[in-house]
Amino acid sequence: MEQTMERDEWEAEMKEKESSGAGGKGRFQGEKEKGGGKGEFDHGRQPPFGMGEIRAAIPKHCWVKDPWRSMSYVARDVAAMAALAAGAAYLDSWVVWPLYWLAQGTLFWAIFVLGHDCGHGSFSDSKKLNSVVGHLLHSFILVPYHGWRISHRTHHQNHGHAEKDESWQPLSEKIYNSLDYATWKLRFTFPFPLLAWPIYLWFRSPGKTGSHFNPYSDLFSPSDRADVVTSTLCWTAMALLLARWTCAMGTTAMLKLYWVPYLVFVMWLDCVTYLHHHGHEQKLPWYRGKEWSYLRGALTTIDRDYGWINNIHHDIGTHVIHHLFPQIPHYNLREATAAARPVLGKYYREPEASGPLPLHLFGRLVDSLRRDHFVSDVGDVVYYQTDQRLSGAAAEGKAGGLKTC
Repeated sequence: MEQTMERDEWEAEMKEKESSGAGGKGRFQGEKEKGGGKGEFDHGRQPPFGMGEIRAAIPKHCWVKDPWRSMSYVARDVAAMAALAAGAAYLDSWVVWPLYWLAQGTLFWAIFVLGHDCGHGSFSDSKKLNSVVGHLLHSFILVPYHGWRISHRTHHQNHGHAEKDESWQPLSEKIYNSLDYATWKLRFTFPFPLLAWPIYLWFRSPGKTGSHFNPYSDLFSPSDRADVVTSTLCWTAMALLLARWTCAMGTTAMLKLYWVPYLVFVMWLDCVTYLHHHGHEQKLPWYRGKEWSYLRGALTTIDRDYGWINNIHHDIGTHVIHHLFPQIPHYNLREATAAARPVLGKYYREPEASGPLPLHLFGRLVDSLRRDHFVSDVGDVVYYQTDQRLSGAAAEGKAGGLKTC
């Protein structure tokens, strides 16, 4: 009954906005600020340096890919996963299982990052090695390697573009206003956005069509189709293997050993990728048309400090240099960042220092979901605007009947 009333209020408000032709007043914060307040640095300005200057500042050895070192990280993570599973199964205690789920889910996320490096070619110079290792790692955690690799390439080629980006890109006001109640609720109410990954693989984001499993999806060109078929077959083989293990071991055992860690992995992936592009204390610009460039788009990304997790998930939080130069191996990202910082100057946002565990980032995530909802349909440099129903509900616990975290 409460959910029905809430949905009815949502639909009534949307109809009222359509009939009144409201242009962002009242419910919406319609400010078109330039990202910085009085006296603050404007990150949306054209930077006074180019890609060549940043590249020249990075030591040459940072670009060298060592396949043996890369494989050592794979061996480390796989051995740790096997040891955790064996230990948890042997002890079989409800004191141990929650710790196992958190640790194993984090390692699932770590092997995703290594597969991600294979997709970028930063794992090694061998396309065959990258493809084999990438398929093994990603298929184990139900990721279609080539399907995701290709869409992620689209993200990197269009990062920071308000319409062409592929990862957590902003919704235009028109698309935002067209969302059905369920989609709107799930996208902006914590913790639902942390469960978006499998849905994105099958259906992409609002306003986009296609599937990472369909070789004829508009995500892919005709030359990609054979690769997509290969990855979909590998994904299917893993799904069948999981079904076979479930029959042999039982549903409860598989839930404890695999599916709960998989859920933790999904939450890690959604949280980390979202925070790479959202949740900074200053508004981040998004670009369209001639205002967009590869450099300006990359500089909208954010480095994050994850404390003890930095090493476990292969420094994926060192993200600005990764977006500028995704060919750099993950184990050289910190050195490359330190070398490039004098060139980047104020365009580099210093990450907030973390304790042993990055608990502070959950606050950043929740705050961003409360205030970063859509961007204007017009303009070539745009910033997130806020739907007052969500921000008000978060602050006061009530706003049009909506409940947020």
